[in-house]
Amino acid sequence: MSVLVVIPARYASSRYPGKPLVELTGATGISKSLIQRSWEAALRVAGDVRVVVATDDERIRQAAEGFGADVVMTSETCRNGTERCAEAHEALGGEYEIVVNLQGDAPLTPHWFVEALIAQLADDPDASMATPVLRCDGRALNGFLEDRRAGRVGGTTAVFDARRHALYFSKEVIPFSAVTYGDEDPTPVFHHVGVYAYRPAALSAYPGWPEGELERLEGLEQLRFLENGHAVRCVEVESRGRQFWELNNPEDVLRIETMMSQMKAE
Repeated sequence: MSVLVVIPARYASSRYPGKPLVELTGATGISKSLIQRSWEAALRVAGDVRVVVATDDERIRQAAEGFGADVVMTSETCRNGTERCAEAHEALGGEYEIVVNLQGDAPLTPHWFVEALIAQLADDPDASMATPVLRCDGRALNGFLEDRRAGRVGGTTAVFDARRHALYFSKEVIPFSAVTYGDEDPTPVFHHVGVYAYRPAALSAYPGWPEGELERLEGLEQLRFLENGHAVRCVEVESRGRQFWELNNPEDVLRIETMMSQMKAE
């Protein structure tokens, strides 16, 4: 099965302009850009996989080509990473069997997350897209709840049906539970991880669908699939002790570097 892994990257981030080019120092003391570390993470995915960086910025193109990445130039009008992936796939001929969106701000994404998405989407003909979820333990759930009490968004949660097709994604903590959980206790709350695998037909249609009210309110691009009647497969994955975090703000740099320093030297 042919797979295209697209790393969408834009320079003009409202929260962190120039984010893809920020330098991160790994366990060996070597400094590499965020986009390079995300590209290297994508290269670890097993199978018949092609990895490309999709951007609308010349600075990112030059940097990516400098470390050996294939680059697809996309338009400045893409509203999110899914639209950028759709444009990149079309530019490359639109013939891949599965397209993966590995976001350019998530260099710690384990390769087995992506491999699980590809496998389960291939086995679920009714799903247009697949995305990973992690079951929260009590510690993680209590952290999410504390963030919400403080007015912060601590992460996205997901609920799904018996077929593991998504019912909803939210930046609120869902489902509600009145139970008190210990730090190590499993809970009914699942943390959504922002990686996506798409069937090409649904991905191609996505940019033509209007932004729905739920997508706009939550700020979650995957809700456009649900609002247009397309099944999203939630794939439960295991962290295997791996820490990961997305780089959204300047203060996340130190957090990610600390996590990298605790991993096997790379």
